[in-house]
Amino acid sequence: MNNDLTFFTQPGGMTDPGSKAMLLEGLPSSIPDLCKLVQGTTIHVFWAERYGISLSPERQAEVQLRSLERRLKRMVELDPRPLTEKRLLDRKVVGNCRDFSLLLVSILRHQGVPARARCGFGAYFLPDHFEDHWVCEYWNTVQGRWVLVDPQLDAFQCDVLKISFDPLDVPRDQFIAGGKAWQMCRSARGDPESFGIFDMHGMGFIRGNLVRDVATLNKVELLPWDCWGIIEAAEPDSPEDLAFLDQLAGLTCEDVSDFEMVRHLYESDTRIRMDGILHSYINGRMETIKLKVL
Repeated sequence: MNNDLTFFTQPGGMTDPGSKAMLLEGLPSSIPDLCKLVQGTTIHVFWAERYGISLSPERQAEVQLRSLERRLKRMVELDPRPLTEKRLLDRKVVGNCRDFSLLLVSILRHQGVPARARCGFGAYFLPDHFEDHWVCEYWNTVQGRWVLVDPQLDAFQCDVLKISFDPLDVPRDQFIAGGKAWQMCRSARGDPESFGIFDMHGMGFIRGNLVRDVATLNKVELLPWDCWGIIEAAEPDSPEDLAFLDQLAGLTCEDVSDFEMVRHLYESDTRIRMDGILHSYINGRMETIKLKVL
């Protein structure tokens, strides 16, 4: 466990603030205050109109800012004040659930708190549906456990969605990690068609979130529409592939007690390891991306 915790106190390629590291100095340390900070600097691309603002295509494109350093640069372009100063709605950087989680994870790691993003599905957005979603998970030293936090859910969203739980301690039956969703649907305890977003759903979609979750556990927090390896397989129906995915799901379905095995599998298997080249599906078209830092 000590190795796990040390690993998650250090930034990865996506969460490294780089040249903007000073922006993370002197920030509050409590989870409630940090979530308010994240919400005060970031607006969700799909919630903007509900808050009363219309985003231009150029502003919507801010969801393509993959690394935290680039997101922080854009943040101070929009408003140069310290991150502790809440922005006007149209001065917040545009993102999605992954970006709320990425910022919180980076701040916590900068403060020496073990933290990681998780990719999976939220049960609290639509009735009888598991929505494609990301959250943050941090190590609570006092309680001796990993705690799920949804930094996207501010008071307004909690009211609209009728959230009945504490978003600072999300129950694990409300956020379903990619591996757990895979297990549920493989065992017929879940309907694959109820997992996804918009018109994208099914086992192929769940497979993608399973692999993305394994990548985030290895500090490779890519965009929700970034694809590589077995994510792009038309149908990985070979017994070997299915057994491998079942193994990954078993290891990552909850709070990951055997992280060393997850790390080993990710590093050693080209079906899931991100080697620096990916396909990103943006507005219906595919772009090949070469990443310099992972």
